[in-house]
Amino acid sequence: MGLQMRIHLRDILQKNSLRNYYLRGRVEGFQFDVLLANYRGHFLSTIEQLEVSINDQPVPKKDILFCLNGKEFIVDDLKNQSNEFWTIATPATIKVRKPGGLEKGSHKVTLTLILRNPYLPKPGSTQPHDYIPINSSDEQHMELC
Repeated sequence: MGLQMRIHLRDILQKNSLRNYYLRGRVEGFQFDVLLANYRGHFLSTIEQLEVSINDQPVPKKDILFCLNGKEFIVDDLKNQSNEFWTIATPATIKVRKPGGLEKGSHKVTLTLILRNPYLPKPGSTQPHDYIPINSSDEQHMELC
């Protein structure tokens, strides 16, 4: 990908946030909380890439929901969310549809989260709207609560 901005001031994947979630009394999947790896917030429309793997198994994009401010978004709809702002102090929740959820114990969670930095163009680029990406990716072993 080339030049990327990475400010790792804190853990992106929030420890102790991995849990199964329920819908109509049944375990519908699992979820975990994430923070931005940046010094300022961003509109959700700046999210260029959002991928999740659990125990080295990629999750299909259709099974990932990005949750913020009491709203849930499918990955493909994030690019249209120019009015929804994610502050650096507010954790977002990533929900993964997986009927039955995860077993108790440790799980390797891999998050790929790349944002467009709309105020910092790539040096030397002649392409319009070619900005330095912000890498907010993380990987941790997390315990299911």
